[in-house]
Amino acid sequence: MAISLATIIPALAGAEIIAVIGTGDVGRTLGTRFAEAGHSVYFGSRTPEADRVRALVSEAGENVAALAPPEAAAAAEFIVLAVPFGVAVDVLRSLGDTAGKVVIDVTNPLIRSEGRFARATDTSVAALLQAASPEAHVVKALNALAYGTMAEPELAGGTVTIPMAGNDEAAKAGVARLIADLGFESWDLGPIEYADVIEDMLMVRLYARLQGRAFNYYFRPAPHESDAD
Repeated sequence: MAISLATIIPALAGAEIIAVIGTGDVGRTLGTRFAEAGHSVYFGSRTPEADRVRALVSEAGENVAALAPPEAAAAAEFIVLAVPFGVAVDVLRSLGDTAGKVVIDVTNPLIRSEGRFARATDTSVAALLQAASPEAHVVKALNALAYGTMAEPELAGGTVTIPMAGNDEAAKAGVARLIADLGFESWDLGPIEYADVIEDMLMVRLYARLQGRAFNYYFRPAPHESDAD
């Protein structure tokens, strides 16, 4: 995929190149925070020339550009998929060759009906993405976090824990570094088959919020519990 030279971001020493596919609340917030942390960010938008996308790029700071999603993905090492869960697989496929790239899945397959939340898929979105693009390294992360906390982690009152799951250890290590750059800690729960557990964690948080008891996750070791418990 050819990339316009007019939109190439200069490479920064020690910085990652991140494509954020989707410019809704979560995509906009994560892209801006990654840029603030010193990384190069390409927002992937179907309308990169639209006024609202131009405004986003301007507000997000330096080393930020907007491209069509396939071009953004082609330029990046990490791809943040911040789109509705129902189109996530199709969007990933539309990006072209993602072999070797780290795909961070921040989606949640939840539907709400009559005041209750339920899963909309039999498995996790992350597992579906990994099956759709076997040579990509899919990592589930950052889905159980409100975008307000993403924007201002200091308001959480402590270091928030971001659970993640994926099959590639190097990919998860890279995502852990990005999570740390956002001001959070990460916790590796294991392979992609555990991603559905992470998706369900949002459901618990949403029910608590409906009860007026909103919370964030803070994972702390329990030394008195053995691995066999």
